[in-house]
Amino acid sequence: MGYAVVLGEALVDLLETERDGELIYRQAIGGAPLNVAVGVTRLGGRVDYVGSLGNDTLGDRIAAFLRQTGVGTDSTIRVPVPTTLAVTTFEGAEPTFQFYGEPPSYSLVRPDDVAVDRVAGAAVVYAGSISLMREPFQAAAQAAWSVAGPIKVFDPNVRPKLLPDAAAVTALRELVEGYFASADLVKLSSADAEVLWDGAGPEAAAQRILGLGAKAVVVTCGAKGAHVAVPAGATTLPAPSVNAIDATGAGDSVMAALVSRLLAGGVPEDLAGWQQYVTFALAVAGLVCERRGGAVAMPTPSELTARWGALI
Repeated sequence: MGYAVVLGEALVDLLETERDGELIYRQAIGGAPLNVAVGVTRLGGRVDYVGSLGNDTLGDRIAAFLRQTGVGTDSTIRVPVPTTLAVTTFEGAEPTFQFYGEPPSYSLVRPDDVAVDRVAGAAVVYAGSISLMREPFQAAAQAAWSVAGPIKVFDPNVRPKLLPDAAAVTALRELVEGYFASADLVKLSSADAEVLWDGAGPEAAAQRILGLGAKAVVVTCGAKGAHVAVPAGATTLPAPSVNAIDATGAGDSVMAALVSRLLAGGVPEDLAGWQQYVTFALAVAGLVCERRGGAVAMPTPSELTARWGALI
């Protein structure tokens, strides 16, 4: 089994919760790409994480967590800025994020920090999320994405709080569509699709992304499951029934599960193969939703078997 190169942000989530009748914020290590890196590692895959961490106590905690989890950090750099914070509030189990920190600690990877030979030797390369909205990270990600060889997977991970007006939405759409055109897999949420294409549903969004050149698209739809599309056809798969308490990181766990399957088995030959991958990914996400936190909620294979048995 090969390894995956994961590029993107690491930060600290401050998760809104209540204790003894008082509203408080619980600290959790997060960032969508970091969640993916941790998720893949916990599922048994090898990951080289390309990101920048603040040179402060919170950055030290993220670095220690990555090492303890087994995520490869040879391509992770430290930068002299405070760690970005994402204050996370909830409607039910669904999170909303507000970001603090300028410049963002996660955005300072430069093209020269990308080990091209390491990317070229990877089985999978992941890019996406809010780190792409800032330089120099965008240039660094583009340098990695342009390396031939690895399976390319992308997640736009749209955050409306970072899109103040229509011009910002248009700029993000143009940016991510450039990645879609050369992606082997695009994973996005139905909420992402609605923002990017003026209320587009999963089916319409998937067809648009395929039309741009992507080879496969998975649109997650929360408790409704996921829409899976390839040029030869499409289907919608149900999510397993769970007692969801926190959906933070659920979409990232879907991507982590898909990356782990791509590492183990390569790109599926047909829609049926993608259905098997996505069924597994939805089981992973279901278990994540039954736990609190993002990265710390990512499960191991034994935990999945204990929860779902034959389903996976």
